[in-house]
Amino acid sequence: MTMISRSFRHSHLEDLQALLTGTLFAALGVLLFKQAGMLSGGTVGIAFVLHYASGWPLGLLFFAINLPFYGLAWRRMGPAFTLKTLCAVGLMSGFAEGLPHWISFSALDPLFAALAGGLLIGAGMLILFRHKASLGGLNVLVLWLQDSRGWRAGHLQAGLDSLVLLTGLAWVQPRQIALSLLGMAAINAALAINHRPGRYMAT
Repeated sequence: MTMISRSFRHSHLEDLQALLTGTLFAALGVLLFKQAGMLSGGTVGIAFVLHYASGWPLGLLFFAINLPFYGLAWRRMGPAFTLKTLCAVGLMSGFAEGLPHWISFSALDPLFAALAGGLLIGAGMLILFRHKASLGGLNVLVLWLQDSRGWRAGHLQAGLDSLVLLTGLAWVQPRQIALSLLGMAAINAALAINHRPGRYMAT
């Protein structure tokens, strides 16, 4: 039994590539959302709202908003999860600020931005979840509740995301709100279908 468990354990190199790949996917999805004037859920969504309201850098806001959640992560999810999440949040913040300088869009269909952006964010979060990391904030709360209570991460995230989305109504047009809902549905569908307790055995 011990030999089987070890064979499924991720190496440090595998964790590193997962952190880089997962945050890059998520940051690309966030860039599509931003270019289309959309919102997202979780701490990314809170950062979006504050960004639209204040004009402050999205990546900096995302990093700052996550700071209060590391105490919960350390107590409930352990030091390894917390350190990986801290690295993921730092990478995500850096990519969020760097990607607009590295990629530009001459044309971007909003519907495509919603669907593709949502799937990219969902895939990025899934990669991080499977390597015992997250994008911090509400993701930490969602993962803890799934592990401790058995609540499905995708369903719980959907409810919390809806609350975050409502706060953006003062700065985002109704059409962008509708697109944001579509994008968030894509994120949460990817998580609800693919991230279930016991389905993925590597640690």
